Amino acid sequence: MMAETTRAVPVAGGSLDVRTGGHTGPTLVFVHYWGGSADTWSGVVGQLPSEQATVRFDQRGWGAAQLLPGPYDLDRLADDLARVVETCVPGPFVLVGHSMGGKVSQLVAARRPSGLVGLVLAAPAPPRPPATVTEEYRQGLSHAYDSPESVRHALDHVLTATPLPAEVRATAMRDSLAAGAEARQEWPLRGIARDITRAARDIEVPVAVLAAEGDVVEPPHVLRDHLLPAIPHATLTALPEAGHLLPLEAPGAVATALGGFLAALQR
Repeated sequence: MMAETTRAVPVAGGSLDVRTGGHTGPTLVFVHYWGGSADTWSGVVGQLPSEQATVRFDQRGWGAAQLLPGPYDLDRLADDLARVVETCVPGPFVLVGHSMGGKVSQLVAARRPSGLVGLVLAAPAPPRPPATVTEEYRQGLSHAYDSPESVRHALDHVLTATPLPAEVRATAMRDSLAAGAEARQEWPLRGIARDITRAARDIEVPVAVLAAEGDVVEPPHVLRDHLLPAIPHATLTALPEAGHLLPLEAPGAVATALGGFLAALQR
């Protein structure tokens, strides 16, 4: 694992502890899923070159940031992400968003911030939710992290297609339970159903979408039907033998894809 330093970045209502590492850009700015944390990306970061510049943090309402006040909606999360970038990234950068973090990253990319050169979306929530995201589905999802038992069920039967290493699974369990009720429910009850297609169409930088063949949350066909029409210049790669938690299940494949994306940007 590359050496990282932590700095406090002022945001509305308090501050975020942001980890920065490496020195060679473009900087990879990681944005975790609903239920994750900065540690979601540890396996990926650990397989990047030690000099690669990285930024990662716990989003508002989760982990070390769980006491930050709401709202916890997508716009506030996007404002936080933009502030992190403004404060911690001096040059070009690539946003790397997973699931909910992918939707947050789409909103920030649509703002066309200075320095943004690319967007990588890992098992992202698409701009327009599929018809399967019903009120009943969202109500059920809002209880996925209510207890250790419900988290274990979500990890074993919904979120993953492959067994997680014990230490990685323990971190995922911890992270899923490390949120206040408001932050835990904002995404399933509102954020996942929000249509941000109009914003997504404003994304101009190169976009790579990493899907997982075993993902039952955002399977490749959903991303083809509900993301690519809004971002038609995006490329989609389906990775085998992984589920929705791509950064945890296949960190090496994600790191390799990031390396290829960065290499393509520099051609």
